[in-house]
Amino acid sequence: MNKRTILQSQQVLHSGVVHQRADWGSIHEKICQLLIPLRTSMPFYNSEEERKHGLQQLQQRQKHLIEFCYTVAQKYLFEGKHEDAVPAALHSLRFRMNVHGLSSVELVPAYLLLAEASLGLGRIVQAEEYLCQAQWTVLKSTECPYATHSLLHRNLGLLYMAKENYEEARYHLANDIYFASCAFGTEDIRTSGGYFHLANIFYGLKKLDRADTLYTKVSEIWNKYLNNHYQVLSQARIQQIDLLGKRFETDTGLDEAQEAEAIRILTSIWNIRESTSDTAPQKTIFVLKTLVMLYHLMMNSSKAQEYAMRALDLAREQQLSDQEQNSIQDLLSLISAEDAHPVT
Repeated sequence: MNKRTILQSQQVLHSGVVHQRADWGSIHEKICQLLIPLRTSMPFYNSEEERKHGLQQLQQRQKHLIEFCYTVAQKYLFEGKHEDAVPAALHSLRFRMNVHGLSSVELVPAYLLLAEASLGLGRIVQAEEYLCQAQWTVLKSTECPYATHSLLHRNLGLLYMAKENYEEARYHLANDIYFASCAFGTEDIRTSGGYFHLANIFYGLKKLDRADTLYTKVSEIWNKYLNNHYQVLSQARIQQIDLLGKRFETDTGLDEAQEAEAIRILTSIWNIRESTSDTAPQKTIFVLKTLVMLYHLMMNSSKAQEYAMRALDLAREQQLSDQEQNSIQDLLSLISAEDAHPVT
């Protein structure tokens, strides 16, 4: 490892000390029990095989904590709780350093979380420091995954959006979409974030046609994903109700951070669609129905009913077809049927 890498890593950790004033309870209480084995001295092993097994177990615990802290930090960011995200991201970074070393590309996702949290807190210089370290690490790596390249460009796009350099922001978000498409495909929910942020740029610049096209694409990606889960799981739930008299418990297929991202993206698009619902009510209803499916799969029936009623009221107000109104009514009926059979 060269001196520059060591110095930059030390600077990042030093800057992280400033963030330690944040509420450590946002993550510490969640991982307190998981930390105990890591803080316990390694026992004496009778053989080399036992020693290796003990080290492997220790690394597995650290890797679990890396991912857990990362997901918690992501969730806080999508919920707009930037201060709470910092301690979780710092924990993820420290565990990554312990497992992978100071110059590994595995550190980059944690640097990017810290950069995004800093941007959310209005600390642009701090965000640039984290992004510089992430860029340097990626440049030095010979095997950086497409997904990591995507995240790096997305955060650079967010940085330049904060600095109101929209041309540079668009360049990085286009790269984000490219690398995410290479990693996951053009129609994957993990690619939709790049489209969403690019749409926000066009919307802010009053280029509404371009923004509308991208918002539609994002809505369709999430709708397709959720509808696939909705169709399969709703049928399973109905069968479970018929057979056992109780609701089938399941989830969205997303982790907590992805659920928070879906809520953030779809709610933002709905707010924008609502302002133009007089001219394009079908687009507003489409997003509302997607939110209904999301909350329905998250087992949040009150939210699902709320958005379904909004969709139904808008369909009636705009005098849309009976077919459109009936499809929304069917959603409400299904939610109500399940609500009448609480989990026992």
